[in-house]
Amino acid sequence: MALRHLAGRVWLFPGDPDPSAVRPTVAVVADDRGSVIVDAGQSPAHAREVRAALAAAGLPEPRWLVYTHHHWDHVWGACAWPGVEIVGHESAVGLLRAEAARPWSHDYLDEQVRANPRLGPSFQARARAVDSWDGFAILPPTRTFTDEVTLPTGVRVRHVGGRHAPDSSVVLVADSGVMLLGDCWYPPPLHLRGPDDGPDLAMARGLLEHGHQWYVSSHSDPLTLAEAHAALAG
Repeated sequence: MALRHLAGRVWLFPGDPDPSAVRPTVAVVADDRGSVIVDAGQSPAHAREVRAALAAAGLPEPRWLVYTHHHWDHVWGACAWPGVEIVGHESAVGLLRAEAARPWSHDYLDEQVRANPRLGPSFQARARAVDSWDGFAILPPTRTFTDEVTLPTGVRVRHVGGRHAPDSSVVLVADSGVMLLGDCWYPPPLHLRGPDDGPDLAMARGLLEHGHQWYVSSHSDPLTLAEAHAALAG
């Protein structure tokens, strides 16, 4: 699969439309000072596909990897991005250190699903995503921020929190008219979701007030500002 140019400096490696794959879009902000990767991919294999597409497109080598939040499908590919600085909200550090301490394997995933069947969709997707645990590691951010950080390329990362994940952050590429939303306005993960939990439409509407041309959520197609307003009004 090839990278898709969205606007300005922003390219996308599209996610899998099958929700059971739990494979999000990975974004690249290309810059001759070094590209920024937004989310690591959901496995080392996924990350390697993005790296190959980056090289095929002739885009600069990545220097920064931004986590929009700590969930597995956004960070499990990090160990396949050597030499990058990993940027994430400060609250992600403890969460990912705890995740890194778990004895990940296919047997462990199966045990966890037997103990809590609500984990099934997520943990079964993880088992399909990781073909080998050799060299696998979950990596916390190496550069953290509290409210907002601006990278040397002008890319801004802003914490928004929310019910989906406490560390959720959005990535703003103002010169390209793009806001990368991660999963920030989504409901909580399935195994934590209650019957009344839905998407955070108030947060989504607030983000549209920034007036960017493009809004990109991790598990759906990019929307223009007009399309996003129409979707929220529907």
